[in-house]
Amino acid sequence: MSAGEQPDELPDVNEAVGQGAEDSSGAGLDVVMDVPLRLSVEIGSTQLLVREILQLAKGSVVELDRMNGEPADVFVNERLVARGEVTVVDEKLAVKIVEVVAGEVAGARAR
Repeated sequence: MSAGEQPDELPDVNEAVGQGAEDSSGAGLDVVMDVPLRLSVEIGSTQLLVREILQLAKGSVVELDRMNGEPADVFVNERLVARGEVTVVDEKLAVKIVEVVAGEVAGARAR
């Protein structure tokens, strides 16, 4: 392949890490298991004018672009990886994963 040429298809990250990751130390994926990642959950969004944001007060209600019961988007480092249902566990909000998103939609936030 000459300089500037792009490969037709990039190898799957799991395959690429699996091949050659088992070096003489036998570490494999252990090398990256403690790397911190930012996981965030988006239950909806909206667009407001500055004047509307400045009028927000305790008790204000902001309508979001999602319907009740619609799954929330789960992002890892701003990349969509799953969808889930918001639930409560021990009085804390949590997300139950209902769908893992494959490469077809996974990407930067579209909203």
